[in-house]
Amino acid sequence: MEVSKIISNSFKYPFRNIKKLPILFVLFVLVALVPIGIVSDNRYVLILGIIAFFLFILIVPGYLLSIVNIGLNESSVMPSLNFGKNIYDTIRLFLLRIVYMLVPTAVFFIAWFTLGVSGMDMLYKMDITGFLLAMGLTFLIILIVYVLFEILLFFAKARLAYLNSLSEALKIHNVVIDIKNIGIFNIIKWLVFMAILMVVVSFVSSWILAIPYVGFIIYLGIIIPILESIGNYSLGLLYSNIAQKEDELDRFEREVQLFKYFN
Repeated sequence: MEVSKIISNSFKYPFRNIKKLPILFVLFVLVALVPIGIVSDNRYVLILGIIAFFLFILIVPGYLLSIVNIGLNESSVMPSLNFGKNIYDTIRLFLLRIVYMLVPTAVFFIAWFTLGVSGMDMLYKMDITGFLLAMGLTFLIILIVYVLFEILLFFAKARLAYLNSLSEALKIHNVVIDIKNIGIFNIIKWLVFMAILMVVVSFVSSWILAIPYVGFIIYLGIIIPILESIGNYSLGLLYSNIAQKEDELDRFEREVQLFKYFN
């Protein structure tokens, strides 16, 4: 599927599911109970908000993975809540993030205890230029590695949704192959669209958030869920090109095996 079509279908997706969209709205609005409880100094609302927050953490990531799966199948329906499956998928996503963040974490400590410590020594010696260079290089290395693995993790999430296998999603070299198959240029176009969407939403949100109390609830309970559904659905559509290629390859291999068998 072309990127322009992915963008178009993704933007339409949440609005094709108006009846089920409130599921996401409710899940995100419940999180707002925590700040409401703090502002209102209401202990009961705060306790309810904390419970809702933990439910949110357990359910929502897994539910959003279901939306990625819907995109992979190029369907336009909104998935129903399945607490058992959603929680199971959330746990798998959590484990996936832990593994993928091991390298950035290691790089952070190595960079900090080498360049960072050197930079602090330069500051102690009043070498401001050396300090700024050392600290700048430290944060640049950490940032590059972190962003790189966040991108890998993003497509590992799509691989998990497609193959329904945590072990397959942990194979970084296969994720890199997936990215190459999708096409760097296609991914860049997709990322540019998502960045533009975020800028537009941020601009609109600044006006909405200016509305006392209600603006925050609208932003958290409506705008963010719509953005999440668009982003995860578009990821599924983007990855569906790989799924189609692999299905075609599997079909070809089956035909070859049948040909060998009958000849």
